[in-house]
Amino acid sequence: MSTYVYGIVLATDAPEAVELTGVGDPPASVRLVTHSGLAAIVSTTPDGLRAKRRDLAAHQEVLSRLARRGPVLPMRFGALAPDDASVEAELERAPRHYTGLLEELRDRVEVNVKATHVEETALRTVLMEDADLRATNEELRAANGGTPDEQMAFGERVSAALEELRKRDSDKVVAPLATHADKIAFGPPVDNCLANVSLLVHQDKLDDVGREASDLRESFDGLMEIRVNGPLPPYSFVTEPSPTD
Repeated sequence: MSTYVYGIVLATDAPEAVELTGVGDPPASVRLVTHSGLAAIVSTTPDGLRAKRRDLAAHQEVLSRLARRGPVLPMRFGALAPDDASVEAELERAPRHYTGLLEELRDRVEVNVKATHVEETALRTVLMEDADLRATNEELRAANGGTPDEQMAFGERVSAALEELRKRDSDKVVAPLATHADKIAFGPPVDNCLANVSLLVHQDKLDDVGREASDLRESFDGLMEIRVNGPLPPYSFVTEPSPTD
């Protein structure tokens, strides 16, 4: 049976394993795998593990308990190793990398920000900014929509204009938020968002990020929805060791 890995901490910050319970039903007993001043928090992987709400919450609770004691390198839900010996070998392989990364993440959390245009407002914006596009729109409306070819050509021009607006406004969102972060990491454009960025933020700057997001919403005056999720474990800032680490 494989080993389920929750995260890595400094051995000096590791809790007693009996303080924690893990994923599964009943909840799995948690144990520590230690080497080189590091401790991986693991449990035996239950049969048929799926991303159920109960198990997602159990995974998150383990990481939250660890974060109260010190920095943690969080693994995403479902991180598995063949066995405890494989986990120990990984700690032995790159102790300087993991120790350095833990110190870098001390007192820091991840905040994810997603920004999305309000579709109708964005369309009005590109028409207002482009006189030629606006004139074509009015001509097509006067011609009851125009021919299919004209509609397609107009739709392509609108799509291109909306894409340019997304690129322009993405920079306007990310740049001010980045001033409050030690590092940033870009995610995929899920849900048609124009910006999906994770910020590595010192805990003392969380309120600053919230205020910046609020100011951005106000400055865009209904054009944009901005969602802030956090604080989170710093998933996006856990890096793999290089061959030289």
